[in-house]
Amino acid sequence: MEEKILVSIRSSNRLLRESIARILTRKREFAVIATEPPNFPLGQDLAGVTPDVWVSDSLQCFIDGVFPYQSAHNMGKPAACVLLAMQDDAIHFLKAVRRGVLGYVLQEAPAEDVISAIRAVAHGEAVCPARLLRVLFDYVASRTSDSQIPARKQFRLTRREQQLVPLVGRGLTNKEIATELRVSEQTVKSHIHRILRKVGVVDRSAILDACEGEQLGTYS
Repeated sequence: MEEKILVSIRSSNRLLRESIARILTRKREFAVIATEPPNFPLGQDLAGVTPDVWVSDSLQCFIDGVFPYQSAHNMGKPAACVLLAMQDDAIHFLKAVRRGVLGYVLQEAPAEDVISAIRAVAHGEAVCPARLLRVLFDYVASRTSDSQIPARKQFRLTRREQQLVPLVGRGLTNKEIATELRVSEQTVKSHIHRILRKVGVVDRSAILDACEGEQLGTYS
């Protein structure tokens, strides 16, 4: 028997949660294992099962780390994330991409587009509207591999601190960053403390937005 795509839905809108669940359960390939509000304790709704796809209508869920998409695995495969009922906004879209979202579905999208997006993301693909795909291409083209983001230079970050910014933005813990950079966890902690002071934010989740805010502003 073919394995089902396991889906967890998180939204403060109960009607949306139930509607998406009904749409998916009509398809034999899906199994909705949870439909809960964002503040529901993670894990209590999953009974030890990791979903293949997390679905939400709130980018804040990803910024706040509601979904452990960096470390959660099911059979060795990382869980993926889809945002539904999204606004057609370039800056919002780019922030979602930077947070690890693989599916971005607009507010007016029909049910079939929602199903297709979740199916595609579950199979390792990325999905977004064609217009926003051009935004993504332009954004990548505006960056070069050896260039530094102007905002980071503005904050006078050291080369090592600049390396940490995207890792923090991906939601990695100090221990995970230390492992990736092959330095001690205490060294990472010290670097992040200095970055917070230089950038002028108190929460590490705001570091990447502060450093890239100037560049993203060109897409407004």
